[in-house]
Amino acid sequence: MKKSDFYYDLPENLIAQTPVEPRTSSRLLYLNRQDGSLKDGRFYDLIDYLNKGDCLIMNDTRVIPARIFGTRTDTGSVVEFVLLKQRSNDEWECLAGPGKKAKPGKVFKFSEELSCEVIDIADEGNRIVKFIYDGVFFDILDRVGQMPLPPYITEKLEDKERYQTVYSKEPGSAAAPTAGLHFTKEYMEKIKAKGVNIGFVTLNVGLGTFRPVKVEDIKDHHMHSEHYYITQETADLINRTKKEGGRVICVGTTSCRTLESAANKGEIKECSDDTEIFIFPGYKFKCMDGLITNFHLPESTLIMLVSAFAGYDETMNAYRHAVDEKYRFFSFGDAMLIL
Repeated sequence: MKKSDFYYDLPENLIAQTPVEPRTSSRLLYLNRQDGSLKDGRFYDLIDYLNKGDCLIMNDTRVIPARIFGTRTDTGSVVEFVLLKQRSNDEWECLAGPGKKAKPGKVFKFSEELSCEVIDIADEGNRIVKFIYDGVFFDILDRVGQMPLPPYITEKLEDKERYQTVYSKEPGSAAAPTAGLHFTKEYMEKIKAKGVNIGFVTLNVGLGTFRPVKVEDIKDHHMHSEHYYITQETADLINRTKKEGGRVICVGTTSCRTLESAANKGEIKECSDDTEIFIFPGYKFKCMDGLITNFHLPESTLIMLVSAFAGYDETMNAYRHAVDEKYRFFSFGDAMLIL
């Protein structure tokens, strides 16, 4: 298939700039995989589509304030660093710009308690840096860093926690698993009271999730790498749900990519690995039975994943419906439920 097959026209005013309150009041478009039918509702209607014995799998990663601005100690030049991936305790792969100022051997100061040295240049020009600090790294980062909001969000985020899921726990992501932003702790308890189980995986979302597909033949696209972890407890929950006839419903494409990456190795079990899985129409799903997801960018790998699960024609029809009905799109936007 071609990249252009996944284009749709989106008016700019439908790109959500701020989150809605309360979280569960966002809209929900239900897409029935069996007949392609659509139904409009609200996210708090989700529970009506869930059955006792189903399980929801959520990504408990936590977004770090990954944008930091450093001053080069020899020239005073200011460079923006965006933390992408932790390589060891103190070494990170980062975007750095202007790149010509971030040469190996150069030292940058972010605050009195945090500095770094550029030690190498990685693929695609990313920098490998070693941080020098006194204290707890993530605590310092909370003080000096900014949230790396997607480029299509231009309004200031007043509350940083609104770009976190309420169940976020494991720091390491440069972008939020946005399908989970619609849940509150109270609503999760209501879901569990119905007999629906909730399990957690961790996939550290990189900025590559926003990287456009540049090749026309999508099979030639190279996916970015992201690290994931599945506990034995979650693996047991998934396997038990399948055995007892329940449905495994992923909250977000990151949870989907995690489960399908693990399932490609056989039965789901505790594991920790990097994945470059690229899911597009023609892919045979091995674990996921349902998907909760936001509306994604035209020609993105994420709309391709949705098309692989829901069907290409059904997905593009759903997106046209969402535009016509003025749903809110992207990270702070509305949600879809595909069963």
